[in-house]
Amino acid sequence: MPVISQHLLARERLLKLRARAERERLAGARPHQVHYFHQVDDPYSALVAGILPQLIARYDIDVVPHVVGPPPDSAAPEREKLIAYSRKDARLLARHWNLVFDDLMGQPQDQSVEAATRLLVAAVQDGTFIEAAGEISTCLWSDPPSLFSMGRSGGPLRAVDPSAVSSHVAASNALRQQLGHYLGATFFYAGEWYWGIDRLHHLERRLQDLGAQRLGVQDLMFPPDADLSGPVSLASPLPIDFFFSFRSPYSAIVAPRVFELGRRTGAPVRLRFVLPMVMRGLPVPREKRTYISLDAAREAHARGTPFGRLNDPVGRPTERGLSLIPIAEQMGCAEAYVLSFMHGVRAEGIDAGSDRGLRRIVERAGLSWDAAHRALKEDAWRATAEANRKEMFDLGLWGVPSFRVGDTAVWGQDRLWAVQDALLKQDPGCGATLSLQTPIRYPFKEKR
Repeated sequence: MPVISQHLLARERLLKLRARAERERLAGARPHQVHYFHQVDDPYSALVAGILPQLIARYDIDVVPHVVGPPPDSAAPEREKLIAYSRKDARLLARHWNLVFDDLMGQPQDQSVEAATRLLVAAVQDGTFIEAAGEISTCLWSDPPSLFSMGRSGGPLRAVDPSAVSSHVAASNALRQQLGHYLGATFFYAGEWYWGIDRLHHLERRLQDLGAQRLGVQDLMFPPDADLSGPVSLASPLPIDFFFSFRSPYSAIVAPRVFELGRRTGAPVRLRFVLPMVMRGLPVPREKRTYISLDAAREAHARGTPFGRLNDPVGRPTERGLSLIPIAEQMGCAEAYVLSFMHGVRAEGIDAGSDRGLRRIVERAGLSWDAAHRALKEDAWRATAEANRKEMFDLGLWGVPSFRVGDTAVWGQDRLWAVQDALLKQDPGCGATLSLQTPIRYPFKEKR
């Protein structure tokens, strides 16, 4: 597995695939064609719809829109939590990027979603989706009754045959799955997926590398948020609750940044470990696993975090790893141990299910192997993991990595900026400076 994953997730391989796709595009004299998949009642899709005209204005691309349904049950095992959190998160993103998203504090009614779907499919057919999607989405989430009087010229809702709408959505769902994804608010360009405004910077950089930007475009619409570049003085920093699992690639690539944020603000990082979803009986379909691995590798590269030589710790390796966190905390080396484990199984291909591999992870973190070996027989960690899971669910979260600082609770490695903001709000005059990349420091000796 480590050798294969190192090849599949290598940056060099990705760049070769991109270069081959560009050669094929030029040979066929084709434009830069970007497929966009829009889920009508998805808040993230609503945000994307509002910025599509700006994207078109910045790049010489043809955007091909597709109206899709929600993800299948296998890709959304906690659907109600996902729906509720996505509205909250979209409000957070809208404030952060000065975008428009005024939701109704609940999902739109089925009748309104149906009306919006008919309008959007009609706009796809008419070639006006880019111009119309933002207005239709805004109406759906803020003033649904206006949908029923909306038309291309302000007239009544255009009559689109229901069977044509169903056929379009079904074909779009099938294409999305065929190409390898499951969510709305997603872009597909020449073999690669980009989700929402959070991953648009990857697409923009790729288009800029190809010279597809229009005159004067040099910046990014939604650049990755910067980390603190130095220490700040906070009088009484709140703790950071870090919910993570040892199998989560996103937990692994954000963990060094979480601990660095704690060091630079003085905020204690409280470890809230949980069992991985698949070990809690929740399904993870193939297209979701594939996308997450490729996306995590891309995000890790952007942050300068080693990643890609994987030895999946699912099952016994994860259980063995989690059982040692309590003793690592007792001995004051929990941070070093967690980073050693995550780095070991995600960047070095270490088999944490073997005594040899786990011993290497343990000892370089400063933990006694004899003490660790005895702790492997303990089972109390299971109750802690379950208590952490319940606490996470009570916050309206269900996936990892997730974070809590005071009243702020967010999900995803791409929301560390919200954690940082929550800490700095305690002392607005702290004079913090920011940097996109901060040196990743591991408190153990990495084998080269």
